[in-house]
Amino acid sequence: MKAIYYRLRLFVEWCEDQGIDRVSELNGWHFEQYETARRGRDVTVMTLGKEMGTLRRFIEYLERIEAVDDSLAEKVPDIHIPKEAKSSDKKLAAADALRLLDYYRDHQRGTRTHAFLELAWSTAARLGALRALDRQDFDADEQLVEFHHRPESGTPLKNKSDGERVVGLPAESADAIAEYLDGDRWDTRDEHGREPLLTTREGRPSVNTVRVVSYRVTQPCNYGECPHNHEIPTCDFREPNHESKCPSSRSPHQIRTGSISWQLDCGVPIEIVSERANVARRTLEQHYDKTEPRERMEQRRRPHLEKLSFEPEP
Repeated sequence: MKAIYYRLRLFVEWCEDQGIDRVSELNGWHFEQYETARRGRDVTVMTLGKEMGTLRRFIEYLERIEAVDDSLAEKVPDIHIPKEAKSSDKKLAAADALRLLDYYRDHQRGTRTHAFLELAWSTAARLGALRALDRQDFDADEQLVEFHHRPESGTPLKNKSDGERVVGLPAESADAIAEYLDGDRWDTRDEHGREPLLTTREGRPSVNTVRVVSYRVTQPCNYGECPHNHEIPTCDFREPNHESKCPSSRSPHQIRTGSISWQLDCGVPIEIVSERANVARRTLEQHYDKTEPRERMEQRRRPHLEKLSFEPEP
């Protein structure tokens, strides 16, 4: 709702600047002018498409209540969004993820940030799913986590009950999480009396807290020199609430995207990755698999070519 309010507020402010006081004055030329004005602000095609889509739906509502002429909504520009613009190519690269994991396994082993990185990278789970995990959802002996839809106590999954699944963990990840639970984890409960797997002093971390942890844990200066030529002790990106401004830090979604590509590149069948990450195969291919076509062929398809070869019968 906040996004819709913001998009419409931009249009209202533009109308005020143009001296348009009533919706009955609007016409197609105004929409063309507004689109040109927004393009002049260097907004992305994705952002512009969303803004015009919201405006069109608003005009359709005005048509239904007979506040404007019929078919006026059809005059709102339809922004073509290229396929490649529908999904950001920014992700946590596998090489960076593995360097980070090596660092945390040796230097900050068993901390909350380490446990988060192990969970996020090995499961490719969404932010909400990671935050929703309870201590009892982790099985160290079986090396797995179970994702459950618990809307009644504040931790729904995006796909509701269809998002419930059991995901196996690499032995190294399971061991690191077990060490976190036995040591660094705050022994707290959330407001519903549940024991979160990842905790703060107050209980279950907020969505924003998980994002901050993600940005902080993925900064490359954790394991090496700053790739942006900043002095680490005085870098503003290391300050609280500034971690996301680091060009190399990554959000939970970008860890998820990188992990999915990595799992596919490791030879995990696409249908298995689909189940582990709880994402439809078609969506996975379009939005999450960022591997270049040639690289995809070399890593995933060429190893199977020998299955297609044959020798003629003598």
